[in-house]
Amino acid sequence: MALSKRQIFLNHIAQTSDAPLMLEIERAEGMYMYDVDSKKYMDLIAGISVSNIGHCHPEVVKAVQKQAASYMHLMVYGEYIQTPQNILASLLTSVLPENLNNIYFCNSGTEATEGAMKLAKRFTGRTEIISFENGYHGSTQGALSLIGDEYFKSNYRPLLPSTRQLKYNCIGCLDYITNKTAAVFVEPVQAESGITPADKEWLQALRQKCNETGALLVFDEIQSGLGRTGYLFAINRYNVIPDILTLAKGLGAGMPIGAFISSKEIMSVFMDQPVLGHITTFGGHPVNCAAAAAGLSFLLGSNLIEEVKEKEVLFLERLKHPSIKKINHCGLWLSLEFENYETNKAIIDECIANGLITDWFLFSSNKLRIAPPLIITKEEIEWACSTILKAIQKVTF
Repeated sequence: MALSKRQIFLNHIAQTSDAPLMLEIERAEGMYMYDVDSKKYMDLIAGISVSNIGHCHPEVVKAVQKQAASYMHLMVYGEYIQTPQNILASLLTSVLPENLNNIYFCNSGTEATEGAMKLAKRFTGRTEIISFENGYHGSTQGALSLIGDEYFKSNYRPLLPSTRQLKYNCIGCLDYITNKTAAVFVEPVQAESGITPADKEWLQALRQKCNETGALLVFDEIQSGLGRTGYLFAINRYNVIPDILTLAKGLGAGMPIGAFISSKEIMSVFMDQPVLGHITTFGGHPVNCAAAAAGLSFLLGSNLIEEVKEKEVLFLERLKHPSIKKINHCGLWLSLEFENYETNKAIIDECIANGLITDWFLFSSNKLRIAPPLIITKEEIEWACSTILKAIQKVTF
């Protein structure tokens, strides 16, 4: 007897929790996903800040189809001149600060972190890497060494030596950055703590401390980039320029791609001692680069980023309930804090049952995540807020 799809999923797809959502999605378009029974779900988390311009955007689908019909994988990274890589690199460098002019394309955010770590160590000749409590930079062993939550790290030790986590937004803690530090990794807006923006003065002080010590400043904009905060990048929000920038998630407009970006001078150290100092088979895949270029072109040609603040305010005006302890927010990126995880999970489950997809945060399980595609309309915000409030009312009263 043939296994059902549900049985195949549970038996043969590696599980990372004992309670997967088990939704069987058949198609997705714009703000919505549809299951095999044609039930409609609004995606209020954009696949965790991936589908910033919505699911299956027509321009992205067209670019994927066109590139797939021309060529797909040709050779490992950096050997052939590939038009999709060139187009995407030109687009990105045209909207980034002048020093961020050289791009290494990879497959994901955690790969971008790994590449940036190697780059900083190779360029500075130092080994220490500093990051911050409640920061998230990925799940591979190097990236895991940098994240700021012990629960997710403890069962995988030993991890990389010479790593240290400092307190976020703490001026005095910056004294731990010294001439032994290769790099400081920071999210200008921490994601998995439940949306915690950096203080501007602190971020400026961090930039100055890196200047003084020769440490490279790395901005992780894997979640905050591509319009999420109401700016194309948080660099623009803070007017603080890093030495290295990491991107992924929303960059691919639904396709898997990451990037770490620096100056040509810094990036050139990968060329010798050893030659091929950082290599990848599928990084910069032409289909993924074509999708990313189409997505970025659409975003830059639209008014979506300019509309983020107005939509953020609408969420804040509508989401008022005594059971909400606090709302953290930065653009179309909000967290609703509840008494505990159990309450939050019950609210999330009720939302999903009513056709609204939301989630919690890795380091703040009592907070509900809101990070919709930027294309969300005012009417859709009204419906989402009404659905959340009804769920809160049902669970807490």
